Amino acid sequence: MPTIRTESAMIKLGQKLGQTLTPPTTIELVGDVGTGKTTLTKGIAEALDISDPITSPSFTLSKIYQSKTCILAHYDFYRLPDPGIMEQDLAESISDPHTITIVEWADTIRGILPKNHLKITIKYNNDGSRQVEITK
Repeated sequence: MPTIRTESAMIKLGQKLGQTLTPPTTIELVGDVGTGKTTLTKGIAEALDISDPITSPSFTLSKIYQSKTCILAHYDFYRLPDPGIMEQDLAESISDPHTITIVEWADTIRGILPKNHLKITIKYNNDGSRQVEITK
């Protein structure tokens, strides 16, 4: 479990992880608001050669980015007590063989996530650093 002390270190962790990913892959990001979930996603996107600015999809629910080799679909269900039609959209993304899917706040759609997805948990430490745990 790495300890992350800076935003740039979180981006570097995302870059390192992104270099190992091949589609189709699903990643669940777990952590309180402000722990660095979108920052980690920025690093993953950089590793996938995505040059678009990566921003949190909290208000839009999803954002889709295209690289030369794959699609990165980034979902955030923080403000969504019921997934509604987004459930079908997410299921299509997960099943697309060319897509890496990242999901924040997955509680309302947990049943859709594949059993073999990566789960990345980010927790605040008392000193302001973050503890990152990656599990399958």
